[in-house]
Amino acid sequence: MMITIDYCKQFARYNRWQNQSLFTACEKLNDETRKRNMGAFFKSIHNTLNHILVGDRLWLSRFDGEPSGVTALDQVLYVDFDEFKKQRGFADNRCDRFVAALTPKQLAGNITFRRLSGNQEELTKPLDFCLMHYFNHGTHHRGQVTTLLMQCGIDPGVTDLMMMPKDIVSPVFGL
Repeated sequence: MMITIDYCKQFARYNRWQNQSLFTACEKLNDETRKRNMGAFFKSIHNTLNHILVGDRLWLSRFDGEPSGVTALDQVLYVDFDEFKKQRGFADNRCDRFVAALTPKQLAGNITFRRLSGNQEELTKPLDFCLMHYFNHGTHHRGQVTTLLMQCGIDPGVTDLMMMPKDIVSPVFGL
């Protein structure tokens, strides 16, 4: 096994902290600025945050079997920022629930899923590897958002895992 359940819990906390921090920073911008094409891979802050949520929902669906509601990788899930922020919190809660229920046997096992893009091939991958990808994917794209925020004159705050406050608590597993 490449990772442990404690690793997953720690990264679920980190994801929650960083998602909350970024959405709080983004609230300092008006909607037009959040949605402005800034030349990033996903064009705007809003679209980059949307891509993170699209990916999270897809992976969470693969992990827990609940429907994702995602039909395309470029699907815009929420236009309204307040609703988007609320749904981001729901996804973080869903991740927490999955990680809290995760057993060592499950973590050492595989998952089988269909890709949403390309030829929609069926893949079987180790769950621990998929969880590492899930956490890394969000971190990667949140890094892009921090750059875009800085370009708008907004300091996104500390992002280093080592600096995560101890009071960032998952409502599910209480870490």
